[in-house]
Amino acid sequence: MTAGSSIHDFSMIYLHLGGVLLRAQGEDGVQGRSEESLPAEGDQGSGACISTDVPLTRSWLSCLVPSSPAPHRPAGPVSPSSHPGNTQPEHLKGTHPCNPEHPPKAPEVWPKDCSEITWNRVSGVFVIQPTGFHQIVVYCDLNSTSEGWTVLQRNRHDTQITWAESWSTYKYGFGNVQDDYWLGTEYIYRIAKQKVYQVRFVIHDSSGTMKYADYNLFGLEDESNGYRLRLGSYTGTAGDAMAPNNPTTVHDNMKFSAKDLDQDTYGGNCASSYEGGWWYSACHSVRLNVKGSITWGSFCSGNCQASAILIKPASHC
Repeated sequence: MTAGSSIHDFSMIYLHLGGVLLRAQGEDGVQGRSEESLPAEGDQGSGACISTDVPLTRSWLSCLVPSSPAPHRPAGPVSPSSHPGNTQPEHLKGTHPCNPEHPPKAPEVWPKDCSEITWNRVSGVFVIQPTGFHQIVVYCDLNSTSEGWTVLQRNRHDTQITWAESWSTYKYGFGNVQDDYWLGTEYIYRIAKQKVYQVRFVIHDSSGTMKYADYNLFGLEDESNGYRLRLGSYTGTAGDAMAPNNPTTVHDNMKFSAKDLDQDTYGGNCASSYEGGWWYSACHSVRLNVKGSITWGSFCSGNCQASAILIKPASHC
């Protein structure tokens, strides 16, 4: 099955990622659903192909996304392509997910996070639905034998994203789900409150060397408490830069700050000064949400090549 043949007759599908509409454009132009048509909280909702009533199920989505990250580009259309590693869950067997004459059945239960995607071990874009919330689009890292990781953030030193965004933009997310993006602090909070989670920060230094920092607990408080960050114990190779023994550069237990909402412990506004929202104290030892100058402690100070933040259910407490 190829994406070219599977969606040839359709104009476009909109995918919602935290307040921005990420678009899968077909060959017939650009159309799509508006923000107002998104499902309300608690509503199962469904995406829909413009020219049919085919639901945007998990297998349908697989017809639109590649099995590996797309080439670098700014936020915008998600180009359709094949997803050869995809296999259908049992309740979709016998249907053709890309054929409008035989649309797949809508799933009775959407995965709450990427760890619940068990029918596919190929990383890519998926629809999840946190408890009591509408469906959202995320990138899932599934290329391991363990539970899948939900990707919260991805950035590169040469990104085309402007990370100096407002509180509301950070709340609902921005960027390209197949490239550099921020999932959204509200959506991160909604996912992380469902279970006990662990987090992995992945950092590449200026030479491309990859190191990681794991914290065995991860959570956010709600917006009324500033999306305060809560981390557990550190293990890893990158160094414990999120919770150093320094009150002026610590990030654990800090509220989130943006350029128009200063919640740090500094006299000035760290988010404005350092051009990116983050859990600042006064001010930082880690700076991942920035255009260039990615920093992780002493491992790479301002010259990191790339970063990613991923969560999955904790293996133990």
